[in-house]
Amino acid sequence: MNAEPASTEEPSSAVQNLEHHECWAMLRTVSVGRLAIVVDGRPDIFPINYTVDGGTVVFRTGEGTKLSGASGDSAVALEADGVDPSTGMAWSVVLKGTSAVVRGTEEVLDTARLYLFPWQAGHKDAFVRITPDSVTGRRFKVTDPLTWWTQHSSAAKSWPE
Repeated sequence: MNAEPASTEEPSSAVQNLEHHECWAMLRTVSVGRLAIVVDGRPDIFPINYTVDGGTVVFRTGEGTKLSGASGDSAVALEADGVDPSTGMAWSVVLKGTSAVVRGTEEVLDTARLYLFPWQAGHKDAFVRITPDSVTGRRFKVTDPLTWWTQHSSAAKSWPE
């Protein structure tokens, strides 16, 4: 009996790991991500707008929890993602490393040339640079909601869900 050859097509649920240079290329296509820091011994996440600067990521912020948690060579993570609505292909990149406030006149002036403007008004005079230890990413096809939706998906939920 002849066995049929294995399919060479990837299943729609296949996840493709991105190469290092692809991760950086994806990070350059968006300007918003989520910054994960540790605050008082607990993880916290903040939306930030950022820009890629060489092999680092830079964002602006003002005084507060985010700046405090991202100062002094702090361990941080940044996650950014996107989806191409025309192809249904999504991607997600996670950068892990350390962050530090940009100091020194020459470094601040060099960073200010990035034209990085926060979305939210207020004094956002601190530039923070994230230097990665690792950058990983994935690409995958977005699954049509009707494939996983069930009648229970829209069932009434009890508080505090």
